[in-house]
Amino acid sequence: MDNPLPHVAPATSTDTAAAPPSGSVGLVKPQTIAFSEPLVLASGQTLPGYELAVETYGTLNASRTNAVLVCHALNASHHVAGINASDPRDIGWWDNMVGPGKAVDTDRFFVIGVNNLGSCFGSTGPASINPETGKPWGAGFPILTVEDWVQAQARLADYFGIERFAAVMGGSLGGMQALSWAITCPDRVANCVVIASTPRLSAQNIGFNEVARRAIISDPEFHGGDYYEHGVVPRRGLSVARMIGHITYLSDADMAAKFGRTQREPGADGSFHYGYGVEFEVESYLRYQGEKFSGYFDANTYLTFTRALDYFDPSRNHDGDLAKALEAVSARFLLVSFSTDWRFPPERTQEMVRALLKNKLPVTYAEIDAPHGHDAFLLGDKRYHAVVQGYYDQIARTLSLGARKTTTGVLA
Repeated sequence: MDNPLPHVAPATSTDTAAAPPSGSVGLVKPQTIAFSEPLVLASGQTLPGYELAVETYGTLNASRTNAVLVCHALNASHHVAGINASDPRDIGWWDNMVGPGKAVDTDRFFVIGVNNLGSCFGSTGPASINPETGKPWGAGFPILTVEDWVQAQARLADYFGIERFAAVMGGSLGGMQALSWAITCPDRVANCVVIASTPRLSAQNIGFNEVARRAIISDPEFHGGDYYEHGVVPRRGLSVARMIGHITYLSDADMAAKFGRTQREPGADGSFHYGYGVEFEVESYLRYQGEKFSGYFDANTYLTFTRALDYFDPSRNHDGDLAKALEAVSARFLLVSFSTDWRFPPERTQEMVRALLKNKLPVTYAEIDAPHGHDAFLLGDKRYHAVVQGYYDQIARTLSLGARKTTTGVLA
């Protein structure tokens, strides 16, 4: 394609936000890219055109070989790094990972943050208008899978003229997408970075998702998923769903360190009022997280995304043999797990490592001893970031070597 090389416009003197911190990509604005060609989904349903919200950081090189696609987790978005130009309080969810001089160095790589189909942050989703009815899709929004997201994102790569990503990376649900990219589009991924993820959910994980979904569906304001038409939001159910999920993202040790069994301050008379109100600090924290989440996230998106999590299993069509599912893969891999992540424990990542090694694929694996549970992939543990940075240093050297060989005519 003859699209101009994309880049992020620098902040100007008219910007009113505070100066970006050192190592930040600065002020960023999303763009919305429309695709008119219908997308045939794994369910057999068809989405008649769609839009994807994206942010980009850094500059795409002339050969378009330095692009990195970042896939997001359940409740995140395309806003991966930098400061939202419309809201200086809104810092990218992986800002500690992506930026100038950071592990994913935007001085060397062109990074694309993409918002998944079905989301509520700018891409086409359940709250979008169904062109056939003129009303929000609501409960009628098509069923989505991780593989559907990859196919939609492949068209995004075509839009930017990117034939092959230097890397596709993600944590948690984003890691599933990265793995699916390597399987479904093997010629388009040079490196696959999978962090705190799994090749399939356990029965326990599916169970947690179902309890969260039931909390939403049983909310009187849910209205069968068509609450938009009623002008309401199933806040109570969505809040409980978030509370359930949030518990699973933290380790027992981390919660003990943060809250212990600390009770809130007693009343004016010095006594505690026992009952069903908020008494322990952990209760207060979870309720706050739930209420905040219900104010910005869409319930139908939550249902859509957790089902996509449940469905993901590359080995399903290979008699449960993950190694067989990975036979066509050609990417190099970096896989990272965290010792206290009981939602997606290290054993699940090690299963991927064994399957990749069985196919004689190059794999780098690190298990980080961190106390923060599943959420550790979002935090700034120095050992974790050093592993990722070291891996991207290797990618950069490979790109540089390839460019020199092409310049001297070796690969011309």
